[in-house]
Amino acid sequence: MKYLIFIISLLIIFIVASAISFKTREIKRKAIPIVVLLLIEAIVAFIFLHTSVGTTILNTTSMGLEYLIRHANKGIDFVFGDISHKTPVVFVIVALMPLVFICSIIGILKYFGILRLIILILGSLINKVAKVGKLESFSAMSAVVVGMMAVYVSIKEYIPNLTKPQMYTIAACSLSTVDIAILGAYTQMLSPQFVFIGVCLNFFSTFVIISIINPNDPVEVPSHFSSFKDEHHSFFEVLTDHMLDGFKLILAIIPMLLGFIALISMLNDIFSYIIGISFQGLLGYIFSPLAFVLGVPWQDSIQFGQIIATKILTNEFVAMVDYIKLENLSPRTEAIMSVFLISFANFGSIGIIIACIASISKEHGKIIAANSFRLIIGSTLVSCLSATMVGIFVS
Repeated sequence: MKYLIFIISLLIIFIVASAISFKTREIKRKAIPIVVLLLIEAIVAFIFLHTSVGTTILNTTSMGLEYLIRHANKGIDFVFGDISHKTPVVFVIVALMPLVFICSIIGILKYFGILRLIILILGSLINKVAKVGKLESFSAMSAVVVGMMAVYVSIKEYIPNLTKPQMYTIAACSLSTVDIAILGAYTQMLSPQFVFIGVCLNFFSTFVIISIINPNDPVEVPSHFSSFKDEHHSFFEVLTDHMLDGFKLILAIIPMLLGFIALISMLNDIFSYIIGISFQGLLGYIFSPLAFVLGVPWQDSIQFGQIIATKILTNEFVAMVDYIKLENLSPRTEAIMSVFLISFANFGSIGIIIACIASISKEHGKIIAANSFRLIIGSTLVSCLSATMVGIFVS
């Protein structure tokens, strides 16, 4: 049954992506890269979930993240007292405060050129497989390493000359991938192994969906283009700047959580009073068919439908807060739901991207705003593809 659902899910994803494609007739040119990317994605999912090598990688990654979080808690406990080990835990302290320490590690790796080397190597490999262009593939890698906003700063000299499809591709890459600074917060709410799997699968899913929605020729850039510059400041300046960046990231997340959770609570109350069902309950029924098509058992589909809607309308953190309250989920449902949540595919993130690009080029900010619907659909399809892919390999 799950194999039939998997095939149906792929068909629906491809049909929807084709329906919003810039050039539907050109999709056939991308057939080979799409098939190759899907095969690689399936192999990656199989290795992680069904081989000793994959298990070792996941366990090592989980232990590495736990190690960083443990040391991050040392700083948290010094500032706030022994709060990270108390129950009930404070969400901001346990999930978000480690971002400061993780960002400082990123700063160190950037200072010594390690992250730039990773971008160059992996960006080149992705470009060879996906055939999406150097600017697009390097932008995707940069989004993972330096974050969604920093990507546009690193390529700002190219933005004024980019077309609408090209702008879509770069924006879609930053929406569908997750920067490493935020992973520590995710692992405090989701299973670390699924966080890591989700990040890996999203990378391939992103280029599958982009190849369908934007099958145009890639951007031409100089041969020496690297999209990411090494830090030229002093070591301690880089270190303190990244610590401050981590804290700014926390300050950006907290207002959204406060506002969205309060708004959803009010809407739940209003809808319950007027029609006898909460706002999230109603969305759960609306999105339950999508949840079922992704491979979630029917008995869990309404709950997952609520999570899908919450993530798209608000952000992944609000959805994760709701997700961790759910109990007695099957292993397959847990895998699918966890992987689906690993991305920035929501309206709030699109608003941030529009503001960032508009600060560089107002005209191109308007281009992104005009393509908001295509972006939210495309980035959600990326999450759907990754989720349905992991679901086929979990019993």
